[in-house]
Amino acid sequence: MARIDEGWETAGLDSKRVAMLTYAVKLTQAPGEMVEADVDALRAVGFTDRDVLDICEVTAYYAYANRIADGLGIEVEDWYPPEPPMGHWGEDR
Repeated sequence: MARIDEGWETAGLDSKRVAMLTYAVKLTQAPGEMVEADVDALRAVGFTDRDVLDICEVTAYYAYANRIADGLGIEVEDWYPPEPPMGHWGEDR
């Protein structure tokens, strides 16, 4: 798990997980830039259309729920780190 926190891109994950996380990061950080090729990349590693829908829904719901919490000024729990680890979700690259 620590390998993933340090940077999922170099954690030695299998191609399906890398494709899924690549898609989720792009959808989170640049939703207006999503194109059919992003979905095709998931299909190319074996995800079904239902899998793609699930990945998209979970990613979008996570963003939605966080925007609601942010919009209402909800404080995060004490156990949650204030900043993600370096490299997490593709930051500081």
